[in-house]
Amino acid sequence: MNKRMNLFALTWPIFIENVLFMLLGFIDIFVLSRYNDVAASAVSAANQIISICNLVFSIISGATAILISQSLGAQKRESASQIAALSLLFSTVIGLVISALIALFHRPLLAALGAQGEILEYGCEYLLIVGGFIFTQSLLNSVTAILRSHGHTRISMYVTAIMNLLNAVLDTAFVLGLFGLPSLGVRGVAIATTLARVVGVAILCVMLFRHVEPLSIFSLLRPFPREEGKKILLVGLPSAFESINYNVAQLVVTGIIFRFLSDSDFITKTYFSNIVIFFYVFSNSIAQGAQILVGYHMGNGEPDQADRVCMRSLRISLVISMAISIGALFIRRQLMMIFTNDPVIVQAGAALFFIDLFVEFGRTFNIVVINGLRGAGDTVYPSVVAVFSMWLVSTLGSFILAVPMGLGLRGIWIAFAADECLRGLLMQLRWKSGKWRSKSLYSRSGDAKAANEDPTVSALS
Repeated sequence: MNKRMNLFALTWPIFIENVLFMLLGFIDIFVLSRYNDVAASAVSAANQIISICNLVFSIISGATAILISQSLGAQKRESASQIAALSLLFSTVIGLVISALIALFHRPLLAALGAQGEILEYGCEYLLIVGGFIFTQSLLNSVTAILRSHGHTRISMYVTAIMNLLNAVLDTAFVLGLFGLPSLGVRGVAIATTLARVVGVAILCVMLFRHVEPLSIFSLLRPFPREEGKKILLVGLPSAFESINYNVAQLVVTGIIFRFLSDSDFITKTYFSNIVIFFYVFSNSIAQGAQILVGYHMGNGEPDQADRVCMRSLRISLVISMAISIGALFIRRQLMMIFTNDPVIVQAGAALFFIDLFVEFGRTFNIVVINGLRGAGDTVYPSVVAVFSMWLVSTLGSFILAVPMGLGLRGIWIAFAADECLRGLLMQLRWKSGKWRSKSLYSRSGDAKAANEDPTVSALS
């Protein structure tokens, strides 16, 4: 195995990259919280729509990571290059289409979410600029997936660091009006975010074609490789569907807060959510590394090795995520005061840390085991479970507990915890059943499984 293909070597750059990437959004909200609480909440609302777009892009980037890992494990280098070329083509086309749609319909989208007044106006200002250039994020996701699958996790880490530094400097300058620049507020944050992404994707593309693939890979698209395209959709659609369900459910919960709770509740959720993303950043990072390794071992015909990688990753992630969550309980008020000194918001947010312990416990199983299942090619089962749990437990439960039962944000977080723990249990049972062992689309013993059986039927079993 390539020396880059071990869990630690893959995971630590992904971890640093993920922390830096999360800081991009964190810095936006932090700088705006010094400018205007309503503006910070508006950007948070707009970013939920951006998150949905990113999940559409993950149809391509998620499948790219899985299929290239399996191809490399099966020693099918040309298939890996073909998948990379298709990924770049699809991500560019889809990204441009979505950019155009957001530019045209940014206001109705935010209004449908329930945003009104100042939140709507600030949100439109941000979404028009960031959403209009969202194709850069689509391409960035695919290039990163290709680099990671080849073991080049450090490259995307370094580029994310550059993006982070650029975004922080531009955010501060544009929002606060430094260096003689006018204070642009929300528009300044949008411009800073967009410029950072443009620079990042440009550098990543140069590194991709210099170190991993030649520009000539696009010649592999003639004649058009329909079978490889079908595999991208077969793997990518279920994976993205599960994530899209999660984010659409979150949008509905946001709508519940807008309509039935208060602006103070939404501001609390905005700040608290920006804190807890750092609780599961390690689990997310090790899961992404594990997915690459599981895919590699499955392609190489080593399901027992894949099993060991996934379970080891789960044990490490549980210990670290629980330690971070418990530690945060002791400084919960101080963490909320990073964003605001409003005693109502600080108190409301501090109360959520206890409930979030259960959210993080279940979420760790979901993040790690679902990524393991995806790496093995078992992408449909998590999506089916997600539909029922996210809507019946998380979304409906949020409404019932928050509104009729009067628990407000605490009720919403209790519903989140129930959903995460239920899905986490079901994902662990699925892994232990071993049904994922027969899902790989590539193996060293033959070409894609599609050559021997209908992959659609296999995926649904």
